[in-house]
Amino acid sequence: MLRLNSISLYHFKNYIHTHFDIRQNVIGISGNNGLGKTNLLDAIYFLCFSKSYFTKTDAASVHHGLQGMRLEGNFVKNEEEEKIVCIIRENNRKELQRNGEDYKKFSSHIGQFPAVMIAPDDVELISGNSDTRRKFMDTLLSQVDNRYLMLLIEYNKVLLQRNSFLKNCAEKVLIDEALFDILNDQLLKPGVEIFNKRKNFLNSFLPLVVENYKQIAGSIEPVNLSYYSPLLEGEFRQLLITCRQKDLLLQRTSIGIHKDDIEINLNKEAFKNTASQGQRKSLLFAFKLAEFEELKKAKGFPPLLLLDDVFEKLDAQRMQNLLYRVCVENKGQVFITDTHKERLEKALGDLDIKFQLIELGDSVD
Repeated sequence: MLRLNSISLYHFKNYIHTHFDIRQNVIGISGNNGLGKTNLLDAIYFLCFSKSYFTKTDAASVHHGLQGMRLEGNFVKNEEEEKIVCIIRENNRKELQRNGEDYKKFSSHIGQFPAVMIAPDDVELISGNSDTRRKFMDTLLSQVDNRYLMLLIEYNKVLLQRNSFLKNCAEKVLIDEALFDILNDQLLKPGVEIFNKRKNFLNSFLPLVVENYKQIAGSIEPVNLSYYSPLLEGEFRQLLITCRQKDLLLQRTSIGIHKDDIEINLNKEAFKNTASQGQRKSLLFAFKLAEFEELKKAKGFPPLLLLDDVFEKLDAQRMQNLLYRVCVENKGQVFITDTHKERLEKALGDLDIKFQLIELGDSVD
């Protein structure tokens, strides 16, 4: 079991100093735009991942005009109380503590407090470029498999070094063949292992997404999902050799698992070119619920589920199907935001479940 009992926010985004006590498994958060609904979900996510879901830099999470911020969450995990504190100091130095002990590596925290976020812009997972889908794969697999995260860190570090080497070769018109071979060898090991982990995982994960989509959409639509990787086309070492001249010309690594993707088709055409807004939203939720189910299976308890503004662009029937899945069938903790208090209350009330409603006012100090 994993649940959040309380959270305190200091200088986090639009919050100066606010505390919330959490009393139920289903929590609705209502209020007008700009009052901090999304920021409250992001604070919970920050405690679980040691970073924001929405902003790329830690400094962007600090209240405008102030220095430093602090988040404190009191969790219960497998009947044990857990206190997580994340601090951004005035010099932008980040600290992460669990029960008063500092983490030496933030990566050790990933997967300890699993969470799944669903936000409006996440539709880019369906309609955006491959970067978004790789990030999705990496976030999920890193929570399930700590070795995967270590391999990914290693691969990305060597990839940066190799790209820097390629740029230097162009500037000096000189190639250090021995160093080139070393960088290739260093890229191969983590690259091949990441490829195998992704391929094995997606073999069972993608059919689960399709099944979820059918349930949410309420119809049988011919959606096809498949894993694409350049490594499906040949052995990685040989691919690097084949692309050697191309890489030198482009001054970057043009082949590898950093080019992987999940291909999505509807009626044998690209999904993003033919699908309606409702179909895209349904498939997004199908991916996220499959992520939720995989984490639940891997951890033995449900992850936290953070749903931001999910009522928009989803018709009533699909919304009802989704809420039933996440609030009734799901035994974990769910946080749901909406600008319309009455709509949120009615939707949760119709499910005949206990829920807590947090209504944000004009001030979040």
